[in-house]
Amino acid sequence: MKRTLAINLLALAVLSGSSPSAEAQSYSVKPVRVIVPGPAGGGLDVIARNVMQQLTEAGRGQFYIENLPGAGGSIGTGSAANAAADGYTILVTSQDFVIHPLIKPKVPYDPFKSFTPVTLIATAPEVLAVTPSLPVDTVPELIALLRANPGKYNYATPGFGTSPHLANERLFKLTNRVDVVHVPFQGAPAAVAATMAGDTQIIHIALPLIAPHIQSGKLKALAIAAAKRAPEFPDLPTLAEAGIPGHEVGFWVGVMAPTGTPTAIVEWLQRQIRDVMSQEAARASLKKLGFELIASTPEQMGNHIRSESELWSKVVQAANIRAN
Repeated sequence: MKRTLAINLLALAVLSGSSPSAEAQSYSVKPVRVIVPGPAGGGLDVIARNVMQQLTEAGRGQFYIENLPGAGGSIGTGSAANAAADGYTILVTSQDFVIHPLIKPKVPYDPFKSFTPVTLIATAPEVLAVTPSLPVDTVPELIALLRANPGKYNYATPGFGTSPHLANERLFKLTNRVDVVHVPFQGAPAAVAATMAGDTQIIHIALPLIAPHIQSGKLKALAIAAAKRAPEFPDLPTLAEAGIPGHEVGFWVGVMAPTGTPTAIVEWLQRQIRDVMSQEAARASLKKLGFELIASTPEQMGNHIRSESELWSKVVQAANIRAN
């Protein structure tokens, strides 16, 4: 079996027009541990399992998920940072990867020093929605209602320091100067459920998490935080079209490897993810989940992380968001 896998890797390298190094020739002859710093069934976990299953079924190796939730993802990410840099432990992560070091006094990793970027797999836009009973149908109407009732209404998030938390602070308090109360929950499902029930009135979260509830009428979508409208909701305006430009934000999923992982292995992983996920069936599976395939290069992933860190750093400083 090991000899067959090594031969397959060599054949793949020849077909791609490159000569594999010793590391790439022997890599993936044993299972690869994929750390997901969140609970099973969460948005990050669903995408990670989808991609790793596609890789395994395509014969690119054996990839298994290990969920290590806790401390907003810092526990799992710290474990990945301290793993052997041999390619047999990788991390599937999201924007929390860059946000938590900005708001916490200490985390067990450095987003730029502890890891080597592999690829940005996919992205999904966030959407601003409200409980159906709220008497607004547009973003300007929502802002007017909040401005006329300071401190009366609240917004739900999956937790303190998550990207929805920062996106709401930026949208409401920094840009529009309205007083609205943050209600953090333990995860997205609880935040979504509270808003559908009317216990909280506003939510700004990844579209795949609430698309079914928008379609069923259990939530009322006001705008999408993206540069263009979502094909699933062509009548839903962007925030820029609603009069608030510059607030594009989305949920993204990427792969990182511990610093020191051989370049040949990093590049091999990126190529396999790109090639497998570019197949029509794989693309369709991501689209069904509400995500757009990116499959970036390691360099592009590194640039994305720096850009995200710069964006959220400004929000954290302006809104004075700090965790104990």
